[in-house]
Amino acid sequence: MSSERRLARSRKARAGTDLVCERVFRPLAHVVVLALLPLRVPPPAVVVASGAAGIAGAVAIARGNLVAAALLIQLKTILDNADGQLARLSGRVTAFGRYLDSEMDLVVDAALFAGIGAYTGSWAAALVGFLALTTILNVNFNVERLYRQEHGADASAMPEAEGGPTALLRRLYAIAYAPQDRLVERFVERRLRDAPAEARLAYHDRFTVAVLANLGMSPQLLVLGVCLVLGHPLWYVWILIAELGVVAALALRRELRLRAFAHRPEEAL
Repeated sequence: MSSERRLARSRKARAGTDLVCERVFRPLAHVVVLALLPLRVPPPAVVVASGAAGIAGAVAIARGNLVAAALLIQLKTILDNADGQLARLSGRVTAFGRYLDSEMDLVVDAALFAGIGAYTGSWAAALVGFLALTTILNVNFNVERLYRQEHGADASAMPEAEGGPTALLRRLYAIAYAPQDRLVERFVERRLRDAPAEARLAYHDRFTVAVLANLGMSPQLLVLGVCLVLGHPLWYVWILIAELGVVAALALRRELRLRAFAHRPEEAL
């Protein structure tokens, strides 16, 4: 099988395209995958390596080694893309790996902002940045998931877990992520209660999914890396606040599209 076909086979089905991920990190991660595939390295081991690189980057930020931190964070992103590609290409996609990946990302994000707080002394700004990033990533995940659900695609939040370590990770996910997932679901269902099919499709629009896809983890960590190289990690917090404005604008756009259906004359419906 050619390298191009393997790259296509390892691609995760998405409703929106993360351009930074597709153009930069996925090809780099694919090189790693091709090296690991013959060695039968288990994908969760790559998740752990990705997390280790991210935490090392957080330590480097706290110590003031900002360029080294930026490089470690990009390594984390490459490995973070590689673990899923490796799992899909080798046929070893597991619930354990998916839960571990999600929870490792949260740990690394918390560590990175703790590093920023330690380096700058601005713990409040670091906390704001962490909460903003977590909100943006959660909205991104759930908007795409609900879009796929509305369009009849597989849209389960996360797989079931039967027992052992996977069940433990699932319980941790339920604590860290599930409340946010349920909050978004309930808000959307309340807004779309009794809405006609056309209105639901207008609300779950591809444009919103496409924009939010480009606020995903890969571009976020690339932007953080640039801020670190420039010597101003707190700039990233301001960028995240601006991104929250983009998320709010997209939410307003969806509301206006929904209201356009609600105010149509009866004969136009």
